[in-house]
Amino acid sequence: MLSVAIIEDEPLAAEDLEKTLMEVYNDARVVVKLDSVHTAVQWLDVNEVDLILSDIELGDGLSFDIFDKVRNNTPIIITTAYDQYAIRAFKENSIDYLLKPIDKTELETAIKKYRNWKQKGQEFDVDNLLEALRPYSDQKYQERFLVTLGEKINSIPSADVAYFFSEDRYTFLVTKKGTQHIINMNLGDLEGSLDPKKFYRINRKFIISYQSIQNMVAYSKSRVKIDLIPPPPNAMDVIVSVERSGPFKKWLND
Repeated sequence: MLSVAIIEDEPLAAEDLEKTLMEVYNDARVVVKLDSVHTAVQWLDVNEVDLILSDIELGDGLSFDIFDKVRNNTPIIITTAYDQYAIRAFKENSIDYLLKPIDKTELETAIKKYRNWKQKGQEFDVDNLLEALRPYSDQKYQERFLVTLGEKINSIPSADVAYFFSEDRYTFLVTKKGTQHIINMNLGDLEGSLDPKKFYRINRKFIISYQSIQNMVAYSKSRVKIDLIPPPPNAMDVIVSVERSGPFKKWLND
């Protein structure tokens, strides 16, 4: 039997993860679900499991804080909705790294990696994971963006940004006052430089600030349509993609 601890602050996400885990490996047993840094530290300090499935961002801090305080070297599979974290560092120093919503096939692959690792008698070194991720646990986010207005160069604080969008190979910054500027960054670069608590990439074309949301309606069974302030140019539809709808709703609740 494989004993597992799930560290996840969203109850439905924890239940879904447990259900998917049982589907891919019926010899697994989730012995505890922990929803905060505080409860995880308390439990792991006196209990052990074979494997930990852990979200990164919890209500009272980051899961790095747990593993920094409890050095029991239990193997860890990282789960997160935020793909701007250091994927390579996670891949090299944890058993695996899974983006939410958790794909059944990817979880099955991660469990196979754990079993192969276990059969080889390898020891998991949590210090390597912490060392690789320490620079990202207190990451500094971009606070200003340079834009040109004719011959003038202005600096726009990120707090004044309503959203970013891409169109015709250009990336545009739109301020809360409705001014629009071309910037020399693509959405992928922006996603890694913005504070994930304030900005979210809802699809391939838009990264929005939570303060720019005027209204939301169910667009289909799995998607959400958003009215932004100020409105996008050319009456562009702003729709959260299917794969990002669940994490987007979690982001709004954080």
